[in-house]
Amino acid sequence: MITKVWIVDKFVDNLESNPQVVDAANLLRENEVVALPTETVYGLGGNAESDEAVGKIFAAKGRPVDNPLIIHIAEIRQLKNFVTEIPVKAELLMAALWPGPLTIIFKKKDGVLSEKATAGLSTVAVRMPDHPVALALLKKCGLPIAAPSANSSGKPSPTKAGHVIDDLDGKIAGVLDGGATGVGVESTVVDCTEEIPVILRPGGVTKEQLEAIIGEVHVDPALTDEDVSPKSPGMKYRHYSPNAPLFLVSGTTAFLQGLVEEKRREGLLVGVLTTEENIGVIKADVVLACGKRATLETVAASLYDTLRSFNQAGVDIIYSEVFPHTGVGHAIMNRLQKAAGNKIITQ
Repeated sequence: MITKVWIVDKFVDNLESNPQVVDAANLLRENEVVALPTETVYGLGGNAESDEAVGKIFAAKGRPVDNPLIIHIAEIRQLKNFVTEIPVKAELLMAALWPGPLTIIFKKKDGVLSEKATAGLSTVAVRMPDHPVALALLKKCGLPIAAPSANSSGKPSPTKAGHVIDDLDGKIAGVLDGGATGVGVESTVVDCTEEIPVILRPGGVTKEQLEAIIGEVHVDPALTDEDVSPKSPGMKYRHYSPNAPLFLVSGTTAFLQGLVEEKRREGLLVGVLTTEENIGVIKADVVLACGKRATLETVAASLYDTLRSFNQAGVDIIYSEVFPHTGVGHAIMNRLQKAAGNKIITQ
């Protein structure tokens, strides 16, 4: 299969009539899969009503079939087609945060969406992306689109069209290149089928933001306790991993430097993921800055691109500093812990 690449200027008017967007929408209606930019990461989109299209998503990614997909829509009115009810708290969140990096879980109607898309669950995860190209594509095709991240399963999520090509060239019909994404980590997933909503995955919207809108919000215990089974099936798998083994390091700069020197004496090529504040302080074979520690949003925005850069550098082992569990730091640490397989070295 030849994978088409369409470069689309997200700032132009009338994106729905853009020839590249029209071409991609036609492919989606033909049950092909197309990668599209969102404000979080690039998604791999397919018709959520079609077993054929959803099957192609799983095949291209190599994704476990018990891992449900998020359904993307362009207009709230589409919800009534495939959810049984819209709770008041969900309405409040949608009014305040859609379009945006928030996925809401609803009870689903049977017989509308592909059972493959929802992994046979009685619920469905839905979001409205805050990206003009994504919204134009969703409106043009007129379908609910299932779209996990557009990468090989387990690898760092793509925040640039080039990342998608690296992983999926020849496996999908096309890629809409709308430039680099902004948020950099996936959407927050919140289950609104409970009386008190529950965060199942931290992401671009923080717990504090949610509680400012709807009051008390719980967090799935599995996010902090390895012995608890995650309520969200997709969270039980290792994700976001670079090629080399990754270790998180909780300790002083001197402690981290000592770990680096130990591995270099063993003849290993060592990489360090740090922040701009530590460039020139940490010495290793490959030292990459992942945003500014003082502004965690910049860390989130460049996290996956930095992890992928270590692949290009060919390092044997990677050490990463850890980040505070505040605000978007929850999402950053969730992704790093997944990427490291929870391997943390503490001073």
